[in-house]
Amino acid sequence: MQSPADWPILVFSVIGSILLVEVVRRVLGRIGRKWALAQHLKERCTWPAFAVAAVVATNVVFGVGILGESGRQRALAEGVDRVLGLFTIAAVTWMIVQASYALTDVVLDRLVQIEGERNRRARRIRTQIALVRRIAAAVIIVIALGAMLFSFPGVRALGAGLLASAGIAGAIVGIAAQPTIGNVLAGLQLAFSDALRLDDVVVVEEEWGRIEELTLTYVVLRLWDERRLVLPVSYFTQHPFENWTRHGSRVLAVVHLRVDWSVPVKRLREALYEFLQGNPLWDQKDWTLQVTDVLPNGLIELRCLMSAADSPSAWDLKCDVREFLVDYVRDNHPEALPRFRVESAELAG
Repeated sequence: MQSPADWPILVFSVIGSILLVEVVRRVLGRIGRKWALAQHLKERCTWPAFAVAAVVATNVVFGVGILGESGRQRALAEGVDRVLGLFTIAAVTWMIVQASYALTDVVLDRLVQIEGERNRRARRIRTQIALVRRIAAAVIIVIALGAMLFSFPGVRALGAGLLASAGIAGAIVGIAAQPTIGNVLAGLQLAFSDALRLDDVVVVEEEWGRIEELTLTYVVLRLWDERRLVLPVSYFTQHPFENWTRHGSRVLAVVHLRVDWSVPVKRLREALYEFLQGNPLWDQKDWTLQVTDVLPNGLIELRCLMSAADSPSAWDLKCDVREFLVDYVRDNHPEALPRFRVESAELAG
């Protein structure tokens, strides 16, 4: 039979549990230098572990007689015991979710380091893992909330009545949550169809950027000027968008130049090739310079095409090539600068 004299035991139990967690935390910190999982467990599970240790130790030692033997004291102790049970479920749920995140963080860290041709597959797996662990966390939290509710006798008594009306309630909830459910299904479709991945380069609503975050309900696009465009996941299943890294990160850069007919195309092509060889943004694969059009205003259009490893490099390479061509034509062939010829009727006669 417990009594108020058991308070010191309760205090020492809680302190001892917290100290034990602190010892484990320090051990994980030491071995975390060589073992990545230990480092992630330390970072994510420290506070959940403290909470679990304190609540579980209190829940184990605490009894209905610890506050006294009177009816009011025992009733109060029963209420406290029920609250401790709820806190225990919450703390254990927090711990499980954070531990699952720590386990997947090890895999995600390895996938981030993969470059080259395997990078596309790595980003696909990263996207799928991120979505699956969010689903798992949501399921765990829902189960924990259900366990909390059913810890109350009144809720358990209503269980039969709720199950009897589950069909009607399910229909109502389904109609009300249709947009949310649609977004969740769209998120799963994007992740497992490989249509969109983390760090993909896309063009949406005439905005260029990278996929920074992909959740079950929304997508965060980090634009080139550091703005963030947030769109519902269902947008990408209902509207067309450009994915520049769907099958790889390599991109072709295109520069157009409109000059006079007198431009020496062969010399310009040679100068461009020499410039590309000294530019680190060019991936040393594809390039060309062609006359692609004769414009109605009397100019000709040159198209320069160069390949780059990724879209940011392609953008910078286009700017470098455009600047080089402008300087080269102006300094070496000023007669080829754009000019408009006008023939008057008097001179023509």
